[in-house]
Amino acid sequence: MGGDACIAGTRIPVWDLVEYRRMGASDLKILEAYPQLTAKDLYHAWVYADAFSAEMNAAIEANEAA
Repeated sequence: MGGDACIAGTRIPVWDLVEYRRMGASDLKILEAYPQLTAKDLYHAWVYADAFSAEMNAAIEANEAA
């Protein structure tokens, strides 16, 4: 995924989940949209996103610009 952090075993970038969450989606809604993910996957995504918030913001901005 172009160097973006992804959920292990998938091609789902963490920034995509963060953006979805920022738009108001609950964890349950995200899990419904991505049935291959688990609550544990989301937990790890949120921990990563908190630790690397500047990276998440830059990836989201780059995606919006594209």
